[in-house]
Amino acid sequence: MDKINDFLSAMLPYTEWAMLILLIGGGLFLVFQSKFLPYRYFGHAIAITAGKHDSKEAKGDVSHLQALSAAVAATVGLGNISGVAIAIYMGGPGVVFWIWITALIGMCIKFYSCSLAIMFRGEDSNGRLQGGPMFYITQGIGKGAKPLAVFFSIAGLFGFLGVFTANQFTQTFMNVVDPNKNLALLGNFNWQLIVGISLAIITSFVIFGGLKKIAKVASAIVPFMVLLYFLAVLVVMFTNSEQIWPSLKLIVTEAFNFKTMAAGGFWGLVILGVRRAMFSNEAGLGSAPMYHGQSKTDEPIKEGLVAMLGPFIDTIVVCTLTAVVIILSGAYLEAESNGILMTLIAFKKSLFGYGDVLLMVIVSAFALSTLFTYSYYGVKCLSFLTNANIGKYYNWYFVLTIIFAAVASVDLVINLIDLAYALMVIPNMIAVLYLSPKVNAAAKSYFQKMKQSGT
Repeated sequence: MDKINDFLSAMLPYTEWAMLILLIGGGLFLVFQSKFLPYRYFGHAIAITAGKHDSKEAKGDVSHLQALSAAVAATVGLGNISGVAIAIYMGGPGVVFWIWITALIGMCIKFYSCSLAIMFRGEDSNGRLQGGPMFYITQGIGKGAKPLAVFFSIAGLFGFLGVFTANQFTQTFMNVVDPNKNLALLGNFNWQLIVGISLAIITSFVIFGGLKKIAKVASAIVPFMVLLYFLAVLVVMFTNSEQIWPSLKLIVTEAFNFKTMAAGGFWGLVILGVRRAMFSNEAGLGSAPMYHGQSKTDEPIKEGLVAMLGPFIDTIVVCTLTAVVIILSGAYLEAESNGILMTLIAFKKSLFGYGDVLLMVIVSAFALSTLFTYSYYGVKCLSFLTNANIGKYYNWYFVLTIIFAAVASVDLVINLIDLAYALMVIPNMIAVLYLSPKVNAAAKSYFQKMKQSGT
């Protein structure tokens, strides 16, 4: 595993600068090209999500709200709980500022990419309506751009694995339950492997369609767990209210730490923020367009506006709450290992000694729901590369890698995902930038109609 990790680490520098230029540079280009349109119509986006502008005749499988909920459900979870902790562990509190900046730019990127997902929908080999980067690349740019779509799909076979979720859940279990100590009477087992196999079995029941009720239960539990997480964070912030402003101030001041700049680590800090923000909200990655491409709408701009709410919810709101708890508790000064341990320390210290147990319950629900839904992306990638009947076999590979991730180091898992994500960003953002004039034209037409109708 060390050799694999060394290879991934060596490859990352070659891709992260391309990712930085395309996400931040390309994203800023879209922000100014759109004349800040997505932000100006934030209220209208909320109204669309609420169903005020729905059309019964529109094609698609799910409502705007369902598509947004599915996309956010796939991102609100361990990326926001341990992903933020990893960022702070590696770059200090200042990295959160660059997570914010990337998320704000990401809102505009999602507006464009998810508008394109509706504008250029296609069909799989079974005739089912599909959307996503592979379709707006081949249909929007043309068949000559198919190698870009293939490149995206191959990277997606690795990027859409549930390895980070499985790894961080296992870390949580090992730290909170400590089975080697508290379950020693049961025998001397490899508990990480047991957790991995258990996760793989539970996930396989659901994604192979054997126990649909479990999936329904999970989807019902997750909103409750999100609410529980919010309440837990609010309790921590209320009981430490005097530390909220200093924590936010620290984030901003450390983002522009002159010592960091002088040491040559400033751009490293920015890149780290971009990586973790993309991991949190997936803007520019191309995954959300796959969900939003299924929406029941014939109006691309509507879906783009709905989609842009995703980065605001899961990064500006959720990641900020997590970061503030970690900073005000002082946990970022105590954690000795990379990963969710920092968040566990923060909750244990701040919630009367039982916060880590509560967080484990919440993480369990998030982990399972993410594993249930993430395989969907990978199936789409393999289906595009082959056909819909072969695509479903991705689930076997997905389940096996859960076991691998449970026993792997967090560094290996992070490097694998970071590299795959960077490789996916390249073809997706090239397509989004190339096709952006088509979105601008559609937006102009949409808002003219809106003014004429008086809505």
